[in-house]
Amino acid sequence: MTAASALGTMAAEGALLLDASVWIASRDPDDRFQVPALELTFDTDQDAATLDLTFYEVANGVVRRWGDAAAAAKLCRSVELRCKGNVVGADPSLLEATAEIAVKHGLTTYDAAYVAAARRFDWRLVSTDVRDLVSKGLAITPDAAV
Repeated sequence: MTAASALGTMAAEGALLLDASVWIASRDPDDRFQVPALELTFDTDQDAATLDLTFYEVANGVVRRWGDAAAAAKLCRSVELRCKGNVVGADPSLLEATAEIAVKHGLTTYDAAYVAAARRFDWRLVSTDVRDLVSKGLAITPDAAV
C-alpha cells in the first residue's frame, strides 16, 4: 500500500491530525493539556497522522523552550513512530488550500497547513492553540479528543 492510499484509508476511519503543539504539550508538565496530549500521543488504538512540517515545528519548540537538541530528536522519533509513516507532505493543491485558509481566517500558513490537511482527509485536527485554531472552530483541544 502506498503512503497516499494508506492516508486515504485512515480518512475513512476518522484519524486525528496532531499538530506540533500537542506533541510539545505532551512533554511539558506545566502545560494545561499535558495529560490528554500525552494520552493521545500514546493511544495506538486511534489512528494518527501528521504533516512533514510538524517535525520542524516540534524540534524548534523543544529547542527554544528547553534548549535540548537530544530531546527534540527523541520527540521527533516519537512522532514518526506514533504516526506509523502517515505523514502528509506539501503538494501544490495543499499549498493553495493552505494560502486560502490563512487569508480567510487570519492564520499563519503553518497553522493553515494543518487545517487544509485535516479538511482534505476529513480528519479531526487536534491542537492546543486555542486562540488561533480552537476558538475559530478549526480544531479541538486534546481533552476533547480523548
